[in-house]
Amino acid sequence: MTILVAGSDRVDAGKTTFTVGLLSHLDAVGFKPRAGNDLWFDHDDAMTAISEGRLYGKDSVRLADASAGDHAPEDVNPVHRLWWPAPGKGKGLLGQTHREFLVDRVGGGFVVNGTTDLPEIVRENLPLSDAVTVESISELNDQTERRYLPHFHALAERIGGENPAVVESYSDIARPIQGIEFDTVAVVEPRRLRVYDGARYAKACEVADNSARDGSLEKRVEDVVSLLDPRETRALEPLTKAERAEPEKTAAVYERAYEALR
Repeated sequence: MTILVAGSDRVDAGKTTFTVGLLSHLDAVGFKPRAGNDLWFDHDDAMTAISEGRLYGKDSVRLADASAGDHAPEDVNPVHRLWWPAPGKGKGLLGQTHREFLVDRVGGGFVVNGTTDLPEIVRENLPLSDAVTVESISELNDQTERRYLPHFHALAERIGGENPAVVESYSDIARPIQGIEFDTVAVVEPRRLRVYDGARYAKACEVADNSARDGSLEKRVEDVVSLLDPRETRALEPLTKAERAEPEKTAAVYERAYEALR
């Protein structure tokens, strides 16, 4: 069984907490094809990784720790983007107002935004001597073909080899990776879980409207699910800090919701 967990809110939909509890419930391996954090807003988390000469986020750490087996954050998350605010600037290289990307980790290598000055802490700690520098969308798209897509293809093969497997999307993107046939899709938001058949969700992704994001066209969750009726809908209870901190406790609270995914 392969399950996709997507969020209908761009921020704080509860995807990761829901996912780590599900991993505990199923004794599964979790994956997050794309992730990112902000050197300003997630400073402590970003610096934890950067001080180690690495680039990963707390969500990937939680997924790796909750998964069956022994995994590093980079094992479950092949592409991670580091952002920071750009006060007073335009939309920048990727069309993000007041926000610019600094560095992408792609597998074990790095792609650097050459249109901005990297913070000293990033330059000094990350191994960027062999990094690729991009200064335009066309250059980034070229690197996407050369570097990013092979890692996504390899991850898709790994996901296909795990049973069960759970894939967490990012932001409110409907489908974070191609080449995977999901049995079930869980759309999570504060207070509500909607469950969809994976094949019907995939068809809806093909016909939903595109949205411009990060130099490419991606489908938003709400644009996709507006074309579908959920197979089931379940209420999600608020969790205490202690329940969020331990996957087993999250699984106990959300057990009824998880059963709706089978």
